[in-house]
Amino acid sequence: MSHEQNREPGRGVGDDRPELSPGDPWTRLPSMAPATPPAGGRAGAGVSAVVPGGLAPLAARVRTAPGGGGPSGGRVVAPSPLDPGASRDPHGIHRTLREEFPLTYDPLLRAWVLSRYADVATALTDSRFTHGHRPGDPPCARAHVDVDVAALRSVTERTAYVLARRIAERPQADLVADFCHWLPAGTVAAAVGVPYRDMMRLVRGRAAGALAGECGGQIAVREKALASFLGNVLSDPDQVAALRDAPAGLVGRAWAESLRRDPPVQIAVRRTAAEVPVSGGVLPAGASVALLVGSAGRDPERFREPDRFDPLRDDPGQLTYGSGFCPAVILAGLEAEYALRALFAAMPRLRLADGFRPVWTGLITWAPRSLIVRPGG
Repeated sequence: MSHEQNREPGRGVGDDRPELSPGDPWTRLPSMAPATPPAGGRAGAGVSAVVPGGLAPLAARVRTAPGGGGPSGGRVVAPSPLDPGASRDPHGIHRTLREEFPLTYDPLLRAWVLSRYADVATALTDSRFTHGHRPGDPPCARAHVDVDVAALRSVTERTAYVLARRIAERPQADLVADFCHWLPAGTVAAAVGVPYRDMMRLVRGRAAGALAGECGGQIAVREKALASFLGNVLSDPDQVAALRDAPAGLVGRAWAESLRRDPPVQIAVRRTAAEVPVSGGVLPAGASVALLVGSAGRDPERFREPDRFDPLRDDPGQLTYGSGFCPAVILAGLEAEYALRALFAAMPRLRLADGFRPVWTGLITWAPRSLIVRPGG
């Protein structure tokens, strides 16, 4: 089976149009029209000095390479996370940004860009950065009512097993379309007492909000995170064997590792409330800042063998969710746990279809478009 199976209806294999996912609360981006960078950024590695009237349009994306040779006179232009081809292979762009342009202004994003783990982690938690929060960040603890975790566990388990049994007898299935797309919404529907057919057709977002406010409405984020998790596990027979009957603790570590390696939200946007020193310079107050969560999760300065999926690593650290209480975060973890348990229980010989390998795609969000499996092995 070829990678052509990963093509989304209406999109060609080489189509790199941005996926902006406006329904995901913390992936809203500024207008993507080219813009002149604002004045106020201080010079640093990969950042030009301020010029009268603001920075020249591409100044903050250019550095002078040693030697000054080559057709560009030694100038190296910073790549953009929105460049053509980035939806298929963002990792080379992320590597260049981390190593050579830790602070740069991106005209396409209309924002300063941070790509190193230390800077992104700071921006997601530091009070000098405003506008938006992740599920599990401190505002969640103040916004959400207590939930019955045992009840959430029960409805998640029941929903996962129903969905798994529905595809167990098929000769072939797509876990993204037939399982991941349905489990997060179905779990929320069961938790709030909404008939599942109505949840999907009429009140999907509102029912989710009734459970966990704005965070609960991020069903699409949980779908993508679950697809990446199953893709990471099923791609490695050793992981399948290790996690088939694993205790919840090990499954939880594998879930967190998948969030690190392949976060469902690749770019988050914040705004500075004050000047903030970061790698490569100082962010000005009032600046829009794009945080490359996907780049941070593969920063070799923070993680050993960052491209490797390793649930047993001793240097874990994911940035998709905060560490505080949030029903949406609890649900996401339960969905991952019971997805594995239900799939392996209903399909003990479950494996990827012959010749199929998951292909992750996306600019703003990131996940496999399909997971073609043979339920009967």
